[in-house]
Amino acid sequence: MRVTFLGTGSAMPTGERFQAGLLVQDDGRTLLLDCGAGVLQRLQQSGVGYENVSTVLLTHHHLDHVADLLPLLKARWLAGEDHLEIVGPQGTKGLVDDLLSVYDYMQDKVDLQVREVVPGEFSIAGFDVAAYETRHSLPCLAYRFDDRFTFSGDSEAFAGLANFAEGSAILAHDCSFPDDVDVSNHPTPETLGRQLDGRDIGRVYLTHLYPHTEGRHEEMLESIGAHYDGDVRFAEDLTTVSIE
Repeated sequence: MRVTFLGTGSAMPTGERFQAGLLVQDDGRTLLLDCGAGVLQRLQQSGVGYENVSTVLLTHHHLDHVADLLPLLKARWLAGEDHLEIVGPQGTKGLVDDLLSVYDYMQDKVDLQVREVVPGEFSIAGFDVAAYETRHSLPCLAYRFDDRFTFSGDSEAFAGLANFAEGSAILAHDCSFPDDVDVSNHPTPETLGRQLDGRDIGRVYLTHLYPHTEGRHEEMLESIGAHYDGDVRFAEDLTTVSIE
C-alpha cells in the first residue's frame, strides 16, 4: 500500500500546504480521501492525475475538505472520463446535489454515483474500510484500512479514536495547532500525546496543519513526546509512504 499526502494544510493557506487530501493506492486500486482546495493540482504533481481517480471518500463536509470536488468532476468530464463515485457520511448526497444546483451545467456530464456511509465496515474502490465517528463540529468519520493505515479526519484527540487506530502501521492524525492555542474540535500536541500514550502504532504523521504551527514543529514534537514515545513526524505535501 502507498499513501500520498496531497494536502496537509487547513482552511488558512500557507502557500506551502494545500487543503486536505491524500491518496491510498494498493494493487492497482486508487482512492482519494478528501478533496480540499489544491488537491486537483497536487494530483497532477503526484503523477497520478485526475484521470485515474474515479472514487472519492470524504471524512466530512467542511469546505477545506470538499472544495475541489466539482473541479475534479469537471476535469474528468473534459478529459473524457465517464464516471465518478463520491462516498461520505450522512448528508453527502445533499451536499453534492446543492453544489450541482449552483453549477447546473455540470448536471449529467458524467455517471455520478453518491453513497452515504455510517460507522462500521464497508467496501469502496476494492478496499475494505472501517469507519469510526470522530469529535468534530460536523459529523466526521475516521477511516481504517486493515492494519496498515488509519486516517483520523478532523477530530479532537480522545481514547475512542486512539483505540480505533491501535495496531495500525501508519496513523495520519489531525494536529492543527500548537499547545498555546485554545481550540475545540481539533487536538493540540499535548492532548494528542496523552491519548496516544501506550498505543501500539508504527508511525504517526501529523496533518491538517494551520499556519500557527509553522516554525514550531520541534516544540510540538516535544510536547507529544512527553507522553508518547512512538515515531511521530510532520506530513508534507506530496510525501509518499509505502506500507507493507
